[in-house]
Amino acid sequence: MIDVRDNWRVLLLLGLCVLAALALFGPLGADSGDTGLNESEQQVSDPTNLQYGLELSGGTRIRGLLEGLIAEDMNTGGEDPSTVARDLASELETDGINVTVRQRGPDRADIELFDRSITASEFADGLSAIGIDATTDDIEDGTTSETRSEAVDTISERIDRTGLGGSSVTTVSSATGEDFIVVEVPGEDRETVEELIGDPGRVQVIAGYPVRTDNGTELQTEEVLTGEDFTNISPAERPGNRNPFPRVPVALTDQAGQRYANLMQEAGFTGEGIGVCDFNATAHDGPREGQWCLYTVVDGEYVYGASMSDGLAEDINAGDFRTNPSFVLQTQSFEEAQQLEVNLRAGALPTNLTIESSSFISPSLAQKFKPLALITGIAAWISVALVVYVWYRDVRVAVPMFLTASSEVFLLLGFAASFGMALDLSHIAGLIAVIGTGLDDLIIMADEILQRKEKVQTGRVFQSRFRKAFWVIGMAAATTIIAMSPLAVLSLGDLQGFAIITIIGVLIGVFITRPAYGDVLRTLMLDDVDRS
Repeated sequence: MIDVRDNWRVLLLLGLCVLAALALFGPLGADSGDTGLNESEQQVSDPTNLQYGLELSGGTRIRGLLEGLIAEDMNTGGEDPSTVARDLASELETDGINVTVRQRGPDRADIELFDRSITASEFADGLSAIGIDATTDDIEDGTTSETRSEAVDTISERIDRTGLGGSSVTTVSSATGEDFIVVEVPGEDRETVEELIGDPGRVQVIAGYPVRTDNGTELQTEEVLTGEDFTNISPAERPGNRNPFPRVPVALTDQAGQRYANLMQEAGFTGEGIGVCDFNATAHDGPREGQWCLYTVVDGEYVYGASMSDGLAEDINAGDFRTNPSFVLQTQSFEEAQQLEVNLRAGALPTNLTIESSSFISPSLAQKFKPLALITGIAAWISVALVVYVWYRDVRVAVPMFLTASSEVFLLLGFAASFGMALDLSHIAGLIAVIGTGLDDLIIMADEILQRKEKVQTGRVFQSRFRKAFWVIGMAAATTIIAMSPLAVLSLGDLQGFAIITIIGVLIGVFITRPAYGDVLRTLMLDDVDRS
């Protein structure tokens, strides 16, 4: 009968190993999604739930730079940020979406401009024109950390929507002060990834309609909706009997629905403009005069234009649309509808992402690294195991030590599988480092407890020596964590993965495997009468 009170640490280790097994081989593993490899190849080559990064599965790595100009720590005189953004966009004659004002204090703000056609000098002049003291020296290339964070979230969401597993999106700072966004997508070629992330994905609905003036009739265009105005985006639908074009059903926020309905009535879309729109995206590149058209615009390209339907016009005039503001966005092809859905769900990038470099690792080449990495890990484990056995010549000490070190690696792999961590060579290096540091700690513990290989007489002596050993191990672990923390926090590429695995391995060792090994050693080295 197992004494739970004396062996609860061992039971905890066994329980966590069961959970790790379920994460590695069962339902607790993160959804691996589509890695770009065919299903049969995945099942044959790897029966686990582990996901692999580029170096172990192949794929594409892209490094890009967000385009923009920034004026930092500007004195706005306490003006509301939205007012400053609107006035500056009007002064520079650019869309409001190209200007972002981020409040930094009661009267200070960072102002960003995302229009590539506007120079730094024009940006400074525009700021001066709206009452903000600025010169060209105040303008720098770059974006704020918030903008980069939004871009990372948007790109990650886009990739997740396509079901590509094991992908990562991070920011990396260069020695020259530039902040890059690095995207890694296993199992996909460069063209696919560049197409997925290269465009900002800004979706607009623009109304084009005639306005009567003293000089006759003129074309008026007005932005009606942007991506932020949509609250519910349904899956893209293929053409059918009831809908001749591919479409994406959407719903609007209450405020956007009210604004949309008012403009449609005021501009005549729900009256004389019903059915008056003749637009073909392949023949026309913009709004046409004399027509009431609602254009779907993606990244400045007019992908579709249509008039107000009878049913929607009736709902708006009757007031029903204001209580249920929903309609459909149509496109020319189903592929455009799918991309439109992704853009609406993931949101738009705040600005263009200029691709600075890209690389592709062949999946067949990357697959060769897996057995090599496994052989390296096994070789490291066997080498250390032989040295330990030769030194102690006691299976009661050596075998539990090997099993404890192995369980530590097993728990780390279970952790990686449960959180969907994409393993690269840097993570494998971290696992090998964990084997080394783990066995080093276990040797310290065994040497302290079995001083000069002498027999431990009583449980009290055992506990005293265990505490001394654990104090040394704890200090060594704290030193390792402190040393690795900067590498884990800073965006330093592969070094970050190595540091994270090492830190987690040290924590697992200190709080789980080392105490469990102490319990096993006490049970094997002491008689029942000597354990008190």
